[in-house]
Amino acid sequence: MTITQPDLGTHRDLSVFETLESEVRGYCRSWPTVFTRALGSRMYDEGGREYLDFFAGAGSLNYGHNNPVLKRALLDYLQQDGVTHGLDMSTTAKRTFLETFRDVLLRPRGLPYKVMFTGPTGTNAVEAALKLARKVKGRESIVSFTNAFHGMSLGSLAVTGNAFKRAGAGVPLVHTTPIPFDGYLGGGEPDFSWFERMLADKGSGLNQPAAVIVETVQGEGGINVARAEWLCRLSDVCKRQDMLLIVDDIQMGCGRTGAFFSFEEAGIVPDIVTVSKSISGYGLPMALCLFKPELDVWEPGEHNGTFRGNNPAFVTAAAALDAYWTDGELKKQTLARGEKVEWALRAIAVEHAQEVADLRGRGLVWGLEFHDKGRADRVARRAFELGLLIETSGPESEVVKLLPALTITPDELDEGLRILSRAVRETS
Repeated sequence: MTITQPDLGTHRDLSVFETLESEVRGYCRSWPTVFTRALGSRMYDEGGREYLDFFAGAGSLNYGHNNPVLKRALLDYLQQDGVTHGLDMSTTAKRTFLETFRDVLLRPRGLPYKVMFTGPTGTNAVEAALKLARKVKGRESIVSFTNAFHGMSLGSLAVTGNAFKRAGAGVPLVHTTPIPFDGYLGGGEPDFSWFERMLADKGSGLNQPAAVIVETVQGEGGINVARAEWLCRLSDVCKRQDMLLIVDDIQMGCGRTGAFFSFEEAGIVPDIVTVSKSISGYGLPMALCLFKPELDVWEPGEHNGTFRGNNPAFVTAAAALDAYWTDGELKKQTLARGEKVEWALRAIAVEHAQEVADLRGRGLVWGLEFHDKGRADRVARRAFELGLLIETSGPESEVVKLLPALTITPDELDEGLRILSRAVRETS
């Protein structure tokens, strides 16, 4: 049988996606083209057009598309007929990853965590974390934060703030209590004093929680950055009130904010940490739930999943740790690139002082918020027309979100920031 390859210079047929694929599809509506290949911080469509990627697979491609170091490790493993699917069986690929994870990340940071391989996505790791916290404490309530996002399965949605996403559950989302994230009340309220008073008051109606779950930077919520001192106070509250602290590091971990774990700057050690997205390094599905050894109360098989043993992901994850995390160079580079982004956004804010409401971020995750709630979407659409992939975030998609690969070159970063500036100017 002869397969005719499409003409990459002209073929942009979207009909099969529009007629056969569910209406639930999202990103393809923002970027109406058919992508065919990607390398580093560049993507290419069937028409041969090049796009600079400031999206990075929603944070799953911190080392860029088809990173050559990780690709070589993956191809070598597959060429040797390495195990691809292994559930939770012991394999050489898993052993290498665990040893590398321990030696490169955990031991140098003094982190005591056990490693649990959950199902392959971030929401699987969050579900495991919530389930474990409730099992350990024997209590059902979980505290979450305004504008949080933790995933799309029911348990994760229950601790997610976005009303549109929550409405999709179709059932009540219960056993959770939302409280204000850092800065939500404008800084006028004493942090956590009211919360501790309610916990102590038998008439408050607040059930004693098993845990608190928090993002150090709320990515989908609008790039809301928690101060290090606020995170420290939250950690102290959890210790005093017998609650476990869960840090969701699914999007902000793996170096996105500079350090490998986003909570390192605050000097805290969460009880439980969820990691996914860029942990595999190559965009392969993989998720971890890390927790202190005394919390490892699982019975064998009590929580499982068919695809928790993605061995090709173990291979690329170990290669990424070896290549980028044995010294502090990537952290320094990320922070330096982040400063460049901040200066560029400040220049945009000065030029459009009446239109820009705020800019905020850490490392290489930044957001530009507009007073006009629809402006961010118009900027993102214009950026796409100019060859830049960016998305929006926030409860009303009012924030332009920048999430370039950590390995982006200085020239590529400058190019993307120039396109962004032009897109803002041309949508005034």
